[in-house]
Amino acid sequence: MKKILSVALSTAMAFSMFASVAFGDTAVTPQQQFDALKAKGIFNGYPDGTAGLDKEMTRAEFAKVITKLLGLKEITGVYSYNDKNYNAKNWAAPYIEAVTAAGIMEGKNVEKKIFDFNGKVTIAEMATILTRALDLEIPTETNNNAAAWAKGYVQAAINAGLIDANANFGANASRELLVGAAYSIDQAQSLKVESYTVSEAGKVVEFKISDGETVKVTLDKALEANKETEVKFTYKDKEFTEKVTYVVTAATKIEGATASNYKELVVKFDGEVDATTAENTANYTVSGRTFESATLSADKKSVTLLVSENTGNLPQQRDTNLVVKGVKNATATKTFDETVKFTAVDTQLPEVKSVQGLGTKALRVEFSEPVTSATAGNLANYKVNGQAISGFVKYTYPNIAFITTDLPVGEHTLTVSGVKDFAGFSASTAESKFTIAEDTTAPEITKITTNDLKKVVVEFNEPVKSVSSAYQTSSNKSATVSIKDNVVTLTFSDANRLSLGESTVYLNGVTDYSNNSADRNAKVTPELDTIRPTVTGVTSKAVDGKTELTVEFSEKISTEDYNKVDNYVLKDSAGKIYTGKGFTTKGNPSVAPKYVVDKNGKLDETKVVLTSVGGTLPAGNYTLEVSGVRDQAAIGNTIIPQSVPFTLTQTGALEANAAWFNDDVANNEYQVYVQFNRPVATSGNGNALDVNKYDYVVTNATYKPFPASSTTVQLYNANTVLLTVSKDDVNLNGATDLRVVNVADTNGNFVNGGTVKFTSQNESTVGVVTDSVYAKAQNKVEVKFDGELTFVNKDDFKFAGTDSDFNITNQSVVDGKSVVEFTFVKDTAIPYNSGLTLATVAKEDIKSTDSVGRKLKALASTPVLDGIKPVFAKDSKDANGASNAITANGNKVTLKFTEIVKSNFTPAAYVVVVDGTKVNVTNAEANGSDTLTLTLDKAVSAGQLVEVELVNNSTGSFVTDVANNAAENFYASVRVN
Repeated sequence: MKKILSVALSTAMAFSMFASVAFGDTAVTPQQQFDALKAKGIFNGYPDGTAGLDKEMTRAEFAKVITKLLGLKEITGVYSYNDKNYNAKNWAAPYIEAVTAAGIMEGKNVEKKIFDFNGKVTIAEMATILTRALDLEIPTETNNNAAAWAKGYVQAAINAGLIDANANFGANASRELLVGAAYSIDQAQSLKVESYTVSEAGKVVEFKISDGETVKVTLDKALEANKETEVKFTYKDKEFTEKVTYVVTAATKIEGATASNYKELVVKFDGEVDATTAENTANYTVSGRTFESATLSADKKSVTLLVSENTGNLPQQRDTNLVVKGVKNATATKTFDETVKFTAVDTQLPEVKSVQGLGTKALRVEFSEPVTSATAGNLANYKVNGQAISGFVKYTYPNIAFITTDLPVGEHTLTVSGVKDFAGFSASTAESKFTIAEDTTAPEITKITTNDLKKVVVEFNEPVKSVSSAYQTSSNKSATVSIKDNVVTLTFSDANRLSLGESTVYLNGVTDYSNNSADRNAKVTPELDTIRPTVTGVTSKAVDGKTELTVEFSEKISTEDYNKVDNYVLKDSAGKIYTGKGFTTKGNPSVAPKYVVDKNGKLDETKVVLTSVGGTLPAGNYTLEVSGVRDQAAIGNTIIPQSVPFTLTQTGALEANAAWFNDDVANNEYQVYVQFNRPVATSGNGNALDVNKYDYVVTNATYKPFPASSTTVQLYNANTVLLTVSKDDVNLNGATDLRVVNVADTNGNFVNGGTVKFTSQNESTVGVVTDSVYAKAQNKVEVKFDGELTFVNKDDFKFAGTDSDFNITNQSVVDGKSVVEFTFVKDTAIPYNSGLTLATVAKEDIKSTDSVGRKLKALASTPVLDGIKPVFAKDSKDANGASNAITANGNKVTLKFTEIVKSNFTPAAYVVVVDGTKVNVTNAEANGSDTLTLTLDKAVSAGQLVEVELVNNSTGSFVTDVANNAAENFYASVRVN
């Protein structure tokens, strides 16, 4: 029992009543505290109804309060003390025995066993009893004036901040002091969690405590959604263990994908997903398969993908990848972009799920899974009442057959045989009972919905056999009709599409399978598609000596926008517009993009291909900026300009970067190294470990093979092949070139043939690619090398044109070549137009090497090319110290830049607002200076505020420096003098 309080309280607060400031800082008065405790039966008060707070309390009263407060069990029939009248008639005896048994109180005279229940309680005694109850540590050293027996207990209370060291410990304690102590203890003991909230994706739980406070608990591991989990925390020295469930209705992950037949794939989420994106088939990809539909379950937690009838089955009994990209959860807080593995296994026979009589002229048969049209549409596979029937079958993919035949009213039996699923299993021959009744009523509309302005879906109360015609508003606005069971889909052309307001849709000759027919109509208000398209990815591959960049969108893209070259801008790893190989000085493709054509010759309008011209693009990291593209909604939604990074690895022909040999005299052999620009294949037709694929060339241009008998071939690293050959069989002195044939990279791209320079290792070096030395910022230079350096020594390099020191801050390998980033200590070490030069130290002093010891090639002074964006000089001032960054006079606005700029004028590049009114820009001129002058279509006046914004410049390059680096977008304003 002692431990109850020790874990329940921050006791400094509980016993502040011992100090001189008792209750002075609390909004709860002693009377209110008493009333609260009285309601719990801890205090009773006096017969006249008063609390008696000013009275002194007895030891009996104190025993009762401690018993009630700690929830001790009252003990009857036991009388441990010899006090007069201490017997069964003494109201206090059960409480005194309870605190005695708990070791919290003892007699006033232990030897004589006198409790003194009517005696008063001193402050020292009160501190002692509560110190015991709290199980406080008794110090060995004391500094108080309490009686000797109480010094340790009192010191413990003082050390815990419970009582004032200068209190009169011999004075009697009042009931008010006991009420205050009891109330604080009760509050602490009664602490409980009233509610909790989970935030930050299950990482944080906030508990609302019964005292009104909130405890925030940050977890090491986020809670698993919708799973009850214990969370432990401590508040006011009380340990709580609470069961918490992170209730998530919106999906947070894909639980998996399963396929129990070869036409349907079920994707399961752990919560609800957005219907629009979940039912978009373009958001699901299985290689070589086309999905006809994606159907969201009623609980919005799973999607059933139906493979198109004529595009093959799901891969059978092997791990297969399903790519889910673009599906959003119900709250749009997560968009899924991941690959899920599944294995399609069909072990179940198809069954007849239901049979429904459709009047006296037809019946509807539904199977448990997709079945083939050849078998489900064969009338011979159906018998009624054991007899063959006449008529015909209309099969509706994936699993419904409508059998048209005359049947009398009453109960019948259908037997099905020979109907097969897509695994080749035949339906069992079980009999199915069904009832035929007269049907004299034409189909009725039960639901009508729209998808944008061009599609209307009408549901009927029974299967529909045919619709003679359909239109909206007037008969000249007709629609094409498709029927699937009881659902009729109307598709309108652009010219015939619905208006934005309410429209009436008419369906003439709606006929059921009993040949009941009627004209039907219903009103519908279109729901517009307001979801913008997004780019879900960019991929690349080499095809016939060209690079194809495939841009994949989240939905079908407008036929008016997909092929506009201005909507696509290609940039390299440095953020510079990529030019050449079929891309213009603005980074736009020079050849109009095209839709992807699938293997069946059908256009895939969610994918667009950009093709290089005159060769493949170099390998490396790129960014494709896409803007201005709309989807195919009736009122097209335009993409928010998007920059999509991608890495181009499949670069067409493999290349041999370098070849050299080491003369190993000690072992009488040569080690020949052949370095390629990317990892090579070690098996198949392109196997790089085949000695017959290498020849060396001597001075007289004779090709000589490496003898297979004495040559071993192995990978030195992923993109370097090492041939070791005996010097007894070859002599490489005088060799000038090395030829490589029929070697492929890991993507199956073969070497382009030809030869590469072949020298000794001492003569072979790794050089700087001089046209790839760029200043990327005022403190960064990027240098590309023609091989892979594994050790780059800073002291090998010298920059002229700046007085700032530098460090090597990044080193990577792209296409088998090292790219090194140098960062200068001074942020403005490089002028905006560069002007720096790079050189190396003398050949004999160079330390940088590759993995086999080839040194960096000595470099004479070479220019550091300008790759720094010009910037609006917002802090520019004239000779008098006045700002001249932007000035306005008449119809001219002049803007100052950090370097000389060029203008490629496009009105849409500038947003100019004068006193809140937009003003058109009619011209923009730079004239070879660091200023840009805009001409407005009207003059500005003194006192007016002129605001100028340059927008989308990274895409359009409307303002560049001399080196064609696009200026950064900016905003500037000036008040006209």
